[in-house]
Amino acid sequence: MGIGGCIGLIAVGAILTFAVDWQLSGVNLDVVGLIMMAVGVIGLAAYVSILKRRRVQPPAPGAPVVDIEETRTYR
Repeated sequence: MGIGGCIGLIAVGAILTFAVDWQLSGVNLDVVGLIMMAVGVIGLAAYVSILKRRRVQPPAPGAPVVDIEETRTYR
């Protein structure tokens, strides 16, 4: 689930919780909306956390590049 899906869940959950006054038998829309908002927030936090780890930082300019073949000594 991407950022858009998470934000969509949060938005739909907020609408169900705060803007809808329907009454359905056997379903509490306030609780459904709160659950959707919670899932959206948790999903957004997980997505951002994974995205943060996926970023690879380039080496600093001027940093020495070590070649593995040069460090091995053959006998």
